[in-house]
Amino acid sequence: MDEWLADTAASYDTVAGSYAEFVRGALEREQYLSAALTVFAGAVRAAGGGPVADVGCGPGQVTAHLRGLGVDAFGVDLSPGMVELARREHPGVRFEVGSMTALELPAGSVAGVLAWWSLIHVPDDEVPVALGEFRRVVRPGGLVQLGFHVGDVSRLKTEGYGGHPMRVHVHRRRPEKVAGWLREAGFAVDAQWLMQPDTEVPQAILFARREP
Repeated sequence: MDEWLADTAASYDTVAGSYAEFVRGALEREQYLSAALTVFAGAVRAAGGGPVADVGCGPGQVTAHLRGLGVDAFGVDLSPGMVELARREHPGVRFEVGSMTALELPAGSVAGVLAWWSLIHVPDDEVPVALGEFRRVVRPGGLVQLGFHVGDVSRLKTEGYGGHPMRVHVHRRRPEKVAGWLREAGFAVDAQWLMQPDTEVPQAILFARREP
């Protein structure tokens, strides 16, 4: 396993419990986040439904929310600790350990991929690899939704949720840069949301569709 992958997995194993508490209730507090999921779920249903992979699912709250919206969602996360916690908190929902750069899913097997604030730890040269995997596993016409921090800087995060030690790089990226990567990977970008533009770290969500 590459060093950045091992560091990310170990870091989120360490902070799993604290991170779960940090994000608990976020979808109820942040109306734009829940609205983005509602749009995504509606588009999946309109396209005929099917399984959706929540890649970088963390403690599973987004996966469970999608299922509540009528989507056959399952979670994939690099951190075994996160997956264990997600299984405990959301019994009956499928969660598995895996890497977005090498998804253990058949080609064309999912109706969509959601990757919320998980690409932020992926180095620039590995992002096209991950997006290539998304294109491989998503059926033609299937959907992708990406969430990420907006900016032009990267930093090494050495302390995380609950004050626990971490070693992960956090990359902020411009929406047009991420959109360019999506197009190069074979996706058409349907929409772009910029959230909290007046804050120090704005957030963005991109909606995309796999071209035939």
